[in-house]
Amino acid sequence: MANNKNKNAALSSIKMQAANEVGVPLKDHGYNGDLTAKQVGSVGGQMVKKMMPERQFKFNRIDRRAYGHKREVSFFVSIGL
Repeated sequence: MANNKNKNAALSSIKMQAANEVGVPLKDHGYNGDLTAKQVGSVGGQMVKKMMPERQFKFNRIDRRAYGHKREVSFFVSIGL
């Protein structure tokens, strides 16, 4: 039970930080139904950026063994913030 409280507190903290960064007047407790979908979505998007800093990069590289000497390669990179 205490573990769930810690997780909820951590998510609430991340949510409030994200709301401050994008300039959304989010209330910590109470009614937030006056916010638009765009405002709420921007908070959610900022939260995802903070919690999932992985990015995917795709590029073509020369590979003499591949047909046409080019192959598409995908790299997953974790960027620590």
